[in-house]
Amino acid sequence: MKKAYNVFEDQKTYGFSKELMPALVPYFLEAFMANTLNLPVGIENFEEIRQLGFYYIDKTRLIEQLLQGWGKVTLFTRPRRFGKTLNMSMLKSFFEIGADKSLFEGLYISGNKELCDAYMGRYPVIFLSLKGVDGLDFTTARRMLCAILKNELDRHYYLKTSDALTDEDRTLFGKMLQGNDDNIEDSIRMLSKLLFKHFGQKVVILIDEYDVPLDKAFQNGYYKEMVSLIRGLFGQALKTNEFLQFAVLTGCLRISKESIFTGLNNFKVMSITDSRFDEQFGFTDIEVRRLLSDYGMDSHFDEIKEWYDGYHFGRADVYCPWDVINHVDHLRDDSDAKPQTYWINSSGNSLVRRLIIRADSSTKDEIERLIAGEAIEKVIRLDLTYDEIDNSIDNIWSVLFTTGYLTKIGEVKLPDSESYAYKLVIPNKEVREVFVLQIQEWFKEVVAKDNDEIRVLSKAILEADTEKIQRQLNIILDRMISILDTKARDRQKENFYHGLLLGLLRGSNPNWLIKSNRESGDGFSDIIIKPEDPDSGIIIEVKYATSFQGLDKSCEDAMNQINTRRYDAVLREEGRCNIIKYGIAFHKKRCKVVSDK
Repeated sequence: MKKAYNVFEDQKTYGFSKELMPALVPYFLEAFMANTLNLPVGIENFEEIRQLGFYYIDKTRLIEQLLQGWGKVTLFTRPRRFGKTLNMSMLKSFFEIGADKSLFEGLYISGNKELCDAYMGRYPVIFLSLKGVDGLDFTTARRMLCAILKNELDRHYYLKTSDALTDEDRTLFGKMLQGNDDNIEDSIRMLSKLLFKHFGQKVVILIDEYDVPLDKAFQNGYYKEMVSLIRGLFGQALKTNEFLQFAVLTGCLRISKESIFTGLNNFKVMSITDSRFDEQFGFTDIEVRRLLSDYGMDSHFDEIKEWYDGYHFGRADVYCPWDVINHVDHLRDDSDAKPQTYWINSSGNSLVRRLIIRADSSTKDEIERLIAGEAIEKVIRLDLTYDEIDNSIDNIWSVLFTTGYLTKIGEVKLPDSESYAYKLVIPNKEVREVFVLQIQEWFKEVVAKDNDEIRVLSKAILEADTEKIQRQLNIILDRMISILDTKARDRQKENFYHGLLLGLLRGSNPNWLIKSNRESGDGFSDIIIKPEDPDSGIIIEVKYATSFQGLDKSCEDAMNQINTRRYDAVLREEGRCNIIKYGIAFHKKRCKVVSDK
């Protein structure tokens, strides 16, 4: 209250007349209170956020839109960490019988009194999140799914003593609670039936992250078994369920209707290309500006926009909520905090990794263009099944698009066709960092596992065969994705090639002792190798050339640096006098190697 009082007293500072100030006090009080609220980092429970007073960006218009555009089953597909789980939790809090109406006070939906009176707190709700269904085999994954279903049954434990149920119903529910009912495919429908009998009202079913079990199954080799299980579960719950009022599902990928939603009528899919609900997942410009203003961080807007904006859902331009909330929270503790890649560390990316590793030279070239800031044109499939993903490397673009690694900035009509290709770009600086760092690391892992190539390289290094070293490194570089960002400093590029070479050498011979940036003589050498031969030693200095023509000069500079700074001193002190010195210069996907032997 003190801050609001001071504003009232010193109205001249803010340019408001004395007559207007009383009406403005609530606004200033709200702004003051917002600045004191904790940010919901990692909290996806709507009730918890509202009851404990965490900062909340209002997405309750989703309820209004959902009811106005009525559908028996609605599927929202969005990338990970774009607020799907929180929105599903919000729907549960709104529709479920016994709803705490105070949770919605002051939010958008509370302004639609007619809708709130008709729907708030009117339905029994079944709420399942399948994000925890994981396992290296089908048995384990099925057991985890059973545990999730049992948790939801426990939430409705009151059915065990319900007078509205028959003795048979209560006995059946008891078996379901104990996990003795083997008919897992019918569990959601059966719970719907029991809830309908108890409340006399049809049921709302909410299934969050519906595709996670399929993703895990695909990665671990039991996809067909999981598809059969999920198809049965969803078929019973969503297609042949007379006790269903409506259902909402969320996921990352839109799985083909023919795969698990066979025969499901009145089924709406709201993908990232759909303009409906386009602002309800992710933060808009206005929402981010208000958030920063509430915490006194307006000066960070451009920085946050550059790093975390750039996603295009329908007609909306949105930010990744996970990134924005995490970075603002970081800034509260450290006003000088630099943006980080929060999203990549919180998202499952095994599917993307699987495709990247299989990339051919054409695909790598297109990824290089993306990293350089260019757009590529690709036909996108929004209804892939997992077992189709490996059929073509071109499916990588559909997966990268739907999982948030790429976004659409336009469409191009295909010649002699009614179809369109999407113009795809990397959405922001954070994801670009992911491409440059994470994907490069994945490629380095693949290269490092090519034992034949590595053995040839290590043998050539011991024999001072510069032509063979150069040829092997060029072969390896050709398999990589280059960093084409001309804005990056040469030193940064040099560090990348240094790291690549170091990784290759450490994987080449486990009996070599390899040191990086080791103090020696009058400076710090890039790489020093102590082979098994106690009389031998190897010194490597890495340079980045700004052009192909500059490779020779950069190699010469590397050799001069080794000699003038006496990098061989540490080896000679150990009695290693048979020393080979290498100057290696890189430019994009080519290198030059010189030696003193």
